Amino acid sequence: MTRRVALVVAALLLAASVASAAEQASDLKLWYAQPAPLAKDWQYPKNALEQSKAWLEALPIGSGRLGAMVFGGVGEERIQFNEDTLWTGKPRDYLRAGARQHLEAIRKGSFADLVDGSDEEKALNKLAKENFLSDPLRQKAFQPCGDLRIAVPGHNEFTDYRRELDLDSAVARVTYKSDGVTYTREAFASYPDNAIVVRFTADKPGKIGFTVKMDSPHATRATELLGKDTIQLTGQVKDLVPPNELGTRFESRVRLVNDGGSVAASKDALTVKDANAVTLLLVAATNFVNWQEVNGDPAAQCQAYLAHLDGKGYDSLRQEHVADHQRLFRRVTFNLGRTDRANLPTDQRLKMINEASKAIAGAQKDVPKPDALPADGLPADPALAALFFHYGRYLLIASSRPGTQAANLQGVWNEVLNPPWESKYTTNINFEMNYWPAELTNLAESHQPLFDMVDDLRVSGARTAKELYGCGGWVLHHNTDIWRGTTPINNVDGLWPTGAAWLCHHLWDHYLHTGDKEFLAKRAYPAMKEASQFFLDFLIEDPKTGYLVTNPSHSPELHADKHALLSYGPTMDNQLIRSLFAYTIETSQILGNEDKEFAAKLEATAKRLPPNKIGQHGQLQEWIQDWDKPNDNHRHMSPLWGLYPGWDVTPADGKMWDAAKLLLKWRGDGSTGWSFAWRIPLWARAGDGDYAYRQLYLQLAKRTLPNMFDLCGPFQIDGNFGACGGIGEMLLQSHLRPTDDRSMHQLDLLPALPQAWPSGSITGLRARGGFEVDLAWDGGKLTKTTIKSNLGNPCRLRAGDKTIDLKTEKGKAYTFDAGLKAS
Repeated sequence: MTRRVALVVAALLLAASVASAAEQASDLKLWYAQPAPLAKDWQYPKNALEQSKAWLEALPIGSGRLGAMVFGGVGEERIQFNEDTLWTGKPRDYLRAGARQHLEAIRKGSFADLVDGSDEEKALNKLAKENFLSDPLRQKAFQPCGDLRIAVPGHNEFTDYRRELDLDSAVARVTYKSDGVTYTREAFASYPDNAIVVRFTADKPGKIGFTVKMDSPHATRATELLGKDTIQLTGQVKDLVPPNELGTRFESRVRLVNDGGSVAASKDALTVKDANAVTLLLVAATNFVNWQEVNGDPAAQCQAYLAHLDGKGYDSLRQEHVADHQRLFRRVTFNLGRTDRANLPTDQRLKMINEASKAIAGAQKDVPKPDALPADGLPADPALAALFFHYGRYLLIASSRPGTQAANLQGVWNEVLNPPWESKYTTNINFEMNYWPAELTNLAESHQPLFDMVDDLRVSGARTAKELYGCGGWVLHHNTDIWRGTTPINNVDGLWPTGAAWLCHHLWDHYLHTGDKEFLAKRAYPAMKEASQFFLDFLIEDPKTGYLVTNPSHSPELHADKHALLSYGPTMDNQLIRSLFAYTIETSQILGNEDKEFAAKLEATAKRLPPNKIGQHGQLQEWIQDWDKPNDNHRHMSPLWGLYPGWDVTPADGKMWDAAKLLLKWRGDGSTGWSFAWRIPLWARAGDGDYAYRQLYLQLAKRTLPNMFDLCGPFQIDGNFGACGGIGEMLLQSHLRPTDDRSMHQLDLLPALPQAWPSGSITGLRARGGFEVDLAWDGGKLTKTTIKSNLGNPCRLRAGDKTIDLKTEKGKAYTFDAGLKAS
């Protein structure tokens, strides 16, 4: 009898475990009860303002190099795809002839503290724009590649429809019933096999039939058949900006592999009938070789990609893709619990939080208490926050892999010829925000394309530093593109010269997380040293204060009340340069003091940089002058770079810490998606999880599209990545070094846990100093943590009012209870 009871209990426990696993698997899916709404008279949109509604509901797949949007139509399916090197333009030098001779006049005008709108300011801006900025003024644009168009006859009537994106397998799936048959489609973008794969199956034999074509929005394009099973699309992009030069050439091919049935080829289409299953293999390539060479052969590359796929069945392709994706994705788990809302379609869940949020006014001067959040909002759906976090990691894996281009303003997904801000790389926040999850959420490999870009920018930036400023080292202003432009672009707000310092922060942070000294010596230190050299040469003495300052510059992207946009020595610049110098000096020491004299120059120069200043209202000043306007709710948080992602302002700074928090409070809620996202980790660093949570809540409610893409004005992916990194920062921080031992980092456990997440767990986060961290909590307090040491460094653990110092051995894991007692 006892054995029978034991067996029953065991069976019940197993059933509960299986049910729990099924629920967790379901919680890693975006899903919808209807297709993305394709219009019958659909035409390619001209720009993001005309973006088709369907595209903003389609589901993204990506391999880093290739990206695609799967619409999930029934009678008509569309799969829009991108290749990450397809851009307007060509290798070029954006330097304007004779620009350097105007530098002194621009500096003089900046030092004059001109009045906004005055004749003097207008003249200064005109001088800079016409004689000093980039030639041409704007950089080039990321482009869409093409579309698969699939017509499925007889399927206009259907039931039991479901469309989903499984984040765990990185497979998009559509299922429905039509005329008594259940149909399934799967699509994924394979990094190992350099292809987009689409599979059609049915639960009865001989039921698969459709016609497939290829199309592209580019005026210069052509399609033709290659043999009996392959369609070829060729074309060349054309710049929409006069003189409308031709840019990158591209080719794409789709091969149809059928199981049973017949395939008929017409002029530009393939029609399959009565098949048991069909697989489409889509490949694409361009003539881009690198940012200085465009002599590649896209036809030969496509042929090679398809040859690699010969003999590989669908099951093999899928298994290899899923294993490759899960090797990265499954490093981190995150669970906040679930309610019945987690069983609803994703768009319905977002609509519910949007409706609940309408009780909240827009941006407010004073940040209201967290209990002002509607009770029926996100707290009723904690799994939605976890899904948003997981989605950020999924998108980074899908748009940034070793050997590919870095994730741009839209990751690797773009439908329009004239994308917002050219869908390039904005380096005064947006590009860097894309990579906030990389180290913390255990995706260091995805960081590699940013490091590759730095290698390129060192070359183009050195040319700009020399020709534009007469300086050594390398410089980067607030934007770059695939052609690695480094000159100031667009308008006078392009005159912000500290982009290289911010990118170097990513190099240093990668080292702090990994302890990779070879990376530090061969890649990070040369870039940091050369960036530092630029500022040694570029900084100029402020005649009023004697400080060494950047000039020209400005504080991205805020215009001080009654003052000219062009300024000098803004707080953000000083924080970035001071931090860069500190990293470079410490790296020199780590590598054996190879550059003692250079390090000494940096140390002496750092002492002459303007310090962080407290203004007349008790705020951290944004400019070297006390120009701040109280309660300025601007989207940019530039002077708070030293709070996050930097650590130039910490609790040890006393009154300065309070001044930074006051400025953060002044900024209020976000407006664009990425501005909500930046506020999440800022409030987390300030130790206030409830205000951090408020920004996440409002971002989901107000700035998240049906497919969970982030909304800036049009779609912009930085907010997805920023929120993911921000959530991680709420749960684990490791930027502080509590002792003189530079190998020791303080691991703050649950430093900004909001009341809305009373219980939960997360595993696999990474901390500086070389640690992996698992956390579990209940009742708003830590219950268990496991710290794995990858490098054998010491660390300080802090959870609430409990603190311990821990010496570790490389490869060993340490588990502690709520009181940080070993268990």
